[in-house]
Amino acid sequence: MFRTMLTHARKHPSLIPLFLFVGCGGVGSLLYALRVTTTSPEVSWDKKNNPQPWSKYSPNYQYKFYNETVDYKNLKKEGPDY
Repeated sequence: MFRTMLTHARKHPSLIPLFLFVGCGGVGSLLYALRVTTTSPEVSWDKKNNPQPWSKYSPNYQYKFYNETVDYKNLKKEGPDY
């Protein structure tokens, strides 16, 4: 497949930016998925040592990359401590 892409890029040099942008998009999406799986409290990889990782964060901890509707500095905890 990579050889086919190279032969097409040699015949049609205008395809090179397309291959670069698609490659950068694929790498970016993989890096974002890796970030979400490692830093998001909804995903628990170690169920033996920490079965509920979301309970150790305070309510104003911003674990999302960007959220335009929620101001995390003004959030207060609702509910008891376990």
